Amino acid sequence: MDLSEAPRIATREAYGLSLAELGKSRGDIVVLDADLSGSTRTKYFAQAFPDRFFNCGVAEANMLGVAAGLATGGKTVFASSFAMFATGKAWEQIRQSVCVPELNVKICATHAGLTVGEDGKSHQMLEDITLMRVLPHMTVLVPADATEAAAAVRAAAEHDGPVYIRLSRASTPVLFPEDHPFAIGKGHLLRDGTDLALIACGVEVVEALAAAELLAQDGFAVRVIDMPSIKPIDEDLICAAAEECGAIMTVEEHQVCGGLGDAVGEVVGARCPVPVHKLGVHDTFGQSGTPTELLAHHGLDAAGIATSARALLTTLAADNKKGRA
Repeated sequence: MDLSEAPRIATREAYGLSLAELGKSRGDIVVLDADLSGSTRTKYFAQAFPDRFFNCGVAEANMLGVAAGLATGGKTVFASSFAMFATGKAWEQIRQSVCVPELNVKICATHAGLTVGEDGKSHQMLEDITLMRVLPHMTVLVPADATEAAAAVRAAAEHDGPVYIRLSRASTPVLFPEDHPFAIGKGHLLRDGTDLALIACGVEVVEALAAAELLAQDGFAVRVIDMPSIKPIDEDLICAAAEECGAIMTVEEHQVCGGLGDAVGEVVGARCPVPVHKLGVHDTFGQSGTPTELLAHHGLDAAGIATSARALLTTLAADNKKGRA
């Protein structure tokens, strides 16, 4: 997949545009924001439908309470802020007011992960997948590009119940055509291979694809899977990778504790046991830097993923050799 000339669009931009488009056909959609509509891109909906947009101010917990009330009244509510605030400051309200009664609230959080960049550890939310995945009734989506983000927004609007969508600040290559299929609970095989399976989500999908190209130069055939639906997760796709590749490496710009890697590991452990190596942030907070610098620092750029994959493949080959001795 040649991405050298692909357009670069942030998933937050695709979210804002697709939400405004949805508003044309869905009069039940109401949008809330916490005084960040310019950054979250809900400004597009606000401009088109000012009577259905509410700025709740710098009060995320209150915003989620208002969202719950509107949903109780039959509205489909999209509530947005930065991921740090949407999931961190308002977690209790999400749990008690949205998930317990299973209300139709869609929390679309931008500025997630390391690629927030120079804003540093205070704004680099690396725990949001964990926080949302643990909640009963919550669906968790992490789109890989603008096309997938737009599809995730449409799917969330159709889904009955709470949904969390993780969105990025940084512009990233558009991987998929407009007719790219998307369904809650499904992943996508992007590149085949049988030596190792890379399973990635969000901005790490493009890095995993580039890493597979680097590994191909060393003679390794590496499978790449895009996993935009973290909960529910595509168990059959994971098990097929486990059975056909013999080992899995997960890649995420998130804490490895409780994130994509643990979600995949739970499936593998229960259904198709093989080695699972998790790449992500290991029990530390972020720091200030450009997105490129930060991904490289944590070994989450293409070069870092390829280096970790080579080490894992070497270890697996040595273990297999010992097993045959």
